Amino acid sequence: MVAVGPALVAIAMMFVIRPVGGHKQARPSDKKSFMFVYTICLLLASYLAVVQLAQDFLHLSDNVINILTVILFVLLISPVTIPVALTITSKEDISVEESLLSEPLTGEGSTSQEEEGQPRSTSSEVEEKSKDMDLLPPYERRNMIPRLGENFTMMQALVKADFWLIWISFWLGSGSGLTVMDNLGQMSQAVGFKDVHMFVSLTSIWNFLGRVGGGYFSEIIVRERGYPRHTALAIAQILIAAAHFLFAMAWPGTMYIATFLVGLGYGAHWAIVPAAVSELFGVKHFGAMYNFLTLANPAGSLIFSGLITSTLYDYEADKQAHQHQAMALLSPRLHHTTGFLTDGSVKCEGAVCFFVSSLIMSVLCIVGAGLSLIVVHRTKRVYADIYRSVHT
Repeated sequence: MVAVGPALVAIAMMFVIRPVGGHKQARPSDKKSFMFVYTICLLLASYLAVVQLAQDFLHLSDNVINILTVILFVLLISPVTIPVALTITSKEDISVEESLLSEPLTGEGSTSQEEEGQPRSTSSEVEEKSKDMDLLPPYERRNMIPRLGENFTMMQALVKADFWLIWISFWLGSGSGLTVMDNLGQMSQAVGFKDVHMFVSLTSIWNFLGRVGGGYFSEIIVRERGYPRHTALAIAQILIAAAHFLFAMAWPGTMYIATFLVGLGYGAHWAIVPAAVSELFGVKHFGAMYNFLTLANPAGSLIFSGLITSTLYDYEADKQAHQHQAMALLSPRLHHTTGFLTDGSVKCEGAVCFFVSSLIMSVLCIVGAGLSLIVVHRTKRVYADIYRSVHT
């Protein structure tokens, strides 16, 4: 479904998609429509989380599950009301809209943009600079490195310390968060949970809320407080560090709290870091930079999950298996009842399975938060210049 579904949606949209004329397509109801879809997404995530927890703690009857499923489908199809409502209202207001759209734009557009809290537009200046650089000989272009806030090429960004600080911080935070998602089944089984699917579903929900909430929180920090966006990333990495500490301690109920913190922190990474890169290094070559950022995920999964966590888990599992084999000499029944999976491979039980690896991940997240704070210190002036008009 994940592989084929998006492709089918893209093919279906080819028959209805059309060019958008910028301001000519704007409607007064656009903001309300966006907030409606935004609210539905949050309600859907909250609803799924409540249902998952209810199914875990309560024994729900088939009738109750059917009612909950109907409510779920109602939430899923509710955004359809937006195009239906716009189709009905557009027929009544089409003459008024055409008369307004036919009027030429004046300088009011720039003032309204500043009133809405948008940063002062410097795109024309940036475009002129980039055109001037394109006219220069290749050797001169290589020697001219733009300033933060202007358009960088991929090669120009790779020689900036700020870009590598962002990448390494992102690698430490997202890699440690992805380690939990890779090993969540074994982590929950090790501390005695049988239904591991619930934690996987809940983590996905918290991941979504982290992307939505992280982006919204970072916008507040940038636009209302004037702080660099990586301030929010440092907070997200501290949340993940706290979650790994809870995983290591394995106190009763900490699996629910820790998965919640990991989901929020990991999701926030993917809302904050791409936005920060586009602000600091421009949008002209953002596609290449974004794909370079995504290398942090497989790199983090390979090192943190594949090498560190799996190696320590196998070590503890082998140690427990040797203990079970020694006990089996005294009691043969234990050889097939403890310490082994159905396929004969060993398994680890108890908080010790992920104690050391979780503490290592927690320390790495703290290091990532420190690097994010270094980025905050280095980019204060850049953000002050970009969003100066918002605070004046």
